[in-house]
Order: sequence, then C-alpha cells, then structure tokens
Amino acid sequence: MYLVSRELPAAGATPGVVVGVDGSDGSLWALDRAVTEAAVHGVPLYVVAAVNPAPTGYTPGMVDLVQESVERLLAGMSEVATRGIETVLARHPEPPRLSLHTVLGNPVEALLAAAAAHHTLVVGTRGNGGFARLLLGSVSTALVHHCTCPVLVVPAPEYPAAAQR
Repeated sequence: MYLVSRELPAAGATPGVVVGVDGSDGSLWALDRAVTEAAVHGVPLYVVAAVNPAPTGYTPGMVDLVQESVERLLAGMSEVATRGIETVLARHPEPPRLSLHTVLGNPVEALLAAAAAHHTLVVGTRGNGGFARLLLGSVSTALVHHCTCPVLVVPAPEYPAAAQR
C-alpha cells in the first residue's frame, strides 16, 4: 500500500529517490531502477507523473470548459502509473516506502521541483514524445541540464538481434 497524491512531495519530505513516469516503456524501466536505488540506499521513493493538457495555456474562459477533461486525464495518468508501479513492485520482494504524485503541469518543471532536495532523480531516456530517433527526449535532456541533484538516465535494455525480428 502507498500514498497517492495530487500534489508534489512536500518540501520537508524525507530525502529519497524521485522517478518520473508517463506510462512509456522507458519510464517503467526507470521506475524499476528507481525501486532498486531507493531500496539499496534505504530511502523513500517518490513516483511523479505530470500531466500537461495545454502546454501553451488556455484562452480566457476555457479553464472551466476543460476542467472535466483535465480531471479525466489526471485520473487516467494515475491509473497508468498505478499499473506500472504494481507491475514493477511484483519483481521486488522488499520494495522501499513509496508514494505516487500525479500532478498537473509541465513535466520538466514538476520533476525539477520534486527533486530539488532529494537523493537522486531517475528518468528514462525517452518518454511518449514523437521523435523516436533521438537518443534522449526533451524532458530527460532538460532535467540533466537543470536538476540540482544527481540524475540517473536509464536506457532501454538491449535485446539480441534475433529477438527484435
């Protein structure tokens, strides 16, 4: 059992490992590594899932019209993150203390704020963005350049050539 919140971890929270998830394979690999890191270091794990429904903002009067859709997006992201957490925790017999924080906002800003006073930030190399040819996605690149704590970027596992066919 773990805490589920619609806010970022509190400023005075026990320092731990923060991991960003978005439901992509890359974020699940990052979550798996973050569980291991938190368990090895004996610190809590803060899972952060940020939803940004309108990256450029809303025109005046639109906020009220889209509120129901935004709530559904938050609930959907929370459900996706919960399924990912349950899948990953099934592989770890002694998981760390964990909390899920599904928030509304820019993923980079949310993760930078969440990780400010923590041990490590863990992210995948790429999320659900549309540029598969890039080695690092825009979120992981921004976090590496701006985060105040160490950032662990988890690459996708390599599979034998025969398995990729």
